[in-house]
Amino acid sequence: MTIEITNALKELTGELNDKSFNASNYLGSIGSEEVVNAMIALLNDPNPETRFMAARTLGLVENNSAALSPLFEAFDKKENKEILGDLLMSLEGFDVSNNYVDLFKLYLFGSFKVSKIAEDLLDHKEFNITPRVLKKAQKHWAHYSNNVKQDEAFALQKIEVEQRLNDLKSFLENLESEN
Repeated sequence: MTIEITNALKELTGELNDKSFNASNYLGSIGSEEVVNAMIALLNDPNPETRFMAARTLGLVENNSAALSPLFEAFDKKENKEILGDLLMSLEGFDVSNNYVDLFKLYLFGSFKVSKIAEDLLDHKEFNITPRVLKKAQKHWAHYSNNVKQDEAFALQKIEVEQRLNDLKSFLENLESEN
């Protein structure tokens, strides 16, 4: 590793400051394989701020597809529960076209912040929608709706989710009729 990269990596560990964000921007602009691998390793750092900076940096890297799976693995770790929304924001810089169901689950089962970030990604990213994706999303919705309090908030969410699922179904039907 070059000295500049090594020094920038040091700025991402420990307590965050302005230099940390500058280092993240710098490493994201370099975007080399060594930077991606270093950020993937930092996703397992004991310090949550370091894990956040690693995810943020990965979101800035242009060729970051190798980091998508490790990032989703980080979402599932209980030590990242408190920073999950912050980690999730990094997905803005990723191609998540094959992760509709993963994001849909976070939308349903996540905290308020996580749910809103996942919803924004679902609304603004491109996805590869197939009948299998729709079926899995419907399965998760059925599980969620059978295991949550049926209150006023749920009634509003039900309208939103069912509209989302109906839109996917219509999209697939339109595709099928074109072929």
